[in-house]
Amino acid sequence: MHLFPFLLLLTALLAGSCKENGNALQVSRDTIYIETDGSAESFVVLTDASSWHLSNPAPDWISLSSTSGTGTNDTVSVIVSSAATANRSATLTLTAGNAQPLNILVFQSVFSLSSNIDSLSFKKAGGSASFAITTTASQWSLSTNVNWLTFNNTVGTKGTYIVSATATSNQTGADRTAIIRVKAQYGPVMQIAVTQSGFIYPSYNTNPAAPDLNGVESTAMQLASRMYAGWNLGNSLEVPNDETKWGNPKSTQRLIDSVYSAGFNAIRLPCAWSSHLSDASVCKINPLWLARVKEVIDYCYTHQLFIILNIHWDGGWLENNPTYAKQDEVNAMQKALWEQIATYFRNYDEHLMFAGTNEVHANYSTPSTENISVQQSYNQTFVNAVRSTGGKNAYRTLVIQGYNTDIDYTVNYLTVAADAVKNRLMVEVHYYSPWDFCGETGSSAKYLWGSPYQQYGSISSWGQESYAQSQFSKMNANFVSKGYPVILGEYSVVRRSSLTGDVLIHHLASRAYFLQFITEKAKNAGMVPYYWDNGGTDNNACGVFYRSTGAVFDRQALTALQNGAKNGHYSY
Repeated sequence: MHLFPFLLLLTALLAGSCKENGNALQVSRDTIYIETDGSAESFVVLTDASSWHLSNPAPDWISLSSTSGTGTNDTVSVIVSSAATANRSATLTLTAGNAQPLNILVFQSVFSLSSNIDSLSFKKAGGSASFAITTTASQWSLSTNVNWLTFNNTVGTKGTYIVSATATSNQTGADRTAIIRVKAQYGPVMQIAVTQSGFIYPSYNTNPAAPDLNGVESTAMQLASRMYAGWNLGNSLEVPNDETKWGNPKSTQRLIDSVYSAGFNAIRLPCAWSSHLSDASVCKINPLWLARVKEVIDYCYTHQLFIILNIHWDGGWLENNPTYAKQDEVNAMQKALWEQIATYFRNYDEHLMFAGTNEVHANYSTPSTENISVQQSYNQTFVNAVRSTGGKNAYRTLVIQGYNTDIDYTVNYLTVAADAVKNRLMVEVHYYSPWDFCGETGSSAKYLWGSPYQQYGSISSWGQESYAQSQFSKMNANFVSKGYPVILGEYSVVRRSSLTGDVLIHHLASRAYFLQFITEKAKNAGMVPYYWDNGGTDNNACGVFYRSTGAVFDRQALTALQNGAKNGHYSY
């Protein structure tokens, strides 16, 4: 009962004829509900008698601020100082003059209130988590002591409710905590502890070394000028979980010997990492996998080959997520992985280079401002993480990528990552144009390319010789000429060996023409060519070597690559 209307009512009562029949006596409430965990409530006594009195003593679990008084507006506080373990009640009897006595019920009830959780934990990036609230009380409400937590529902009634809590991204640089307080009417108060990490993974840069220039004296341009021709160990180390799952055997020293003997002096090692974690919760790389990658790198060092080691597709966690929603999470994993990779290989000389990503893209349409901004943050995180480990990594040449390693997107959008050391960055793009000739395997595939071969059948309406030279010239003008050598990290054409007769002959000759042309013209534009070899020897594959023995499988393609490398000349 609200006090103000009550006072008006009693004033009228005291002034009326009822006084002729005896004293008036009224209270603002005749039932007092106390919360289960103890609290204080009050009521107001109004009477025209000279005094009032609570005639029966309260039980020991109730304290009263007063048991008697005078006047027409006295407040009595009913205090319960202990929590109830079972429902309990007491009746207070109020008398005043010759008025009819009034009974005031004090009731303390045990209402249940529970949740399916007692704590919540959020990552640095934030997000949402749901939990249940169940109570037998007639009402409940929740609140929190921070503004970075919000809820889809903060009140409810008897029953079970699902509540969703959302945490914003934690940009404080430290862990933070909060309390969700759930209160039930006449019932208990429940607390849910909330924690949010200020970091997603721990730092693995635990022993940074002093900068060491010994063995890494060359600039990026000087290194590029010494790379004669490059080859990809494709579909091997980048296969999630097991390097043999995509059909290739484990790479051996014998294979790398053959690659070197064929004239390649640079190898790109596409590599998976997130599927080789010994503890995914903290992004800890399995030491056995680091040792295996080292084994392959050491095969290459036998011949002093130049090596590019990257984070490749790896299930798509990095490659498919240039979005604000994933930015914090992906950058955290980038940082954690590269701190471990860079530290493990820190003592290798300049023949070993690191590349931060592969073909990062959200889709194959024109990238948004968001896509470009986030993808370039992945480049920057990579550079910062490697440099932070010190030693030879303070000067090691690093390779960053344009969006989707597409030449036009790279020219139009790439801002080269900031670097503490000058002249130690390269830019990477890939080239599979036109796709209907290079990679398409369906009905729209074109089997021929180049002006000498259009007499034998249909070729693409775009992507021919002049287009390739124009694209390479863009990279030269925008990056090579400004001191950033360009890695043509992948280029290839699938071999349509299911064709027969003259069609097959012309296709293979056209394919060889493409490979020689691209290799030569890329080098002439200052780009280092790395042929994409997936190890396959069947239809629609592009392997050059038998992976099991190292023997040459595709002599025609190899000869084309060799001729292109010999005819092309860097203009550094």
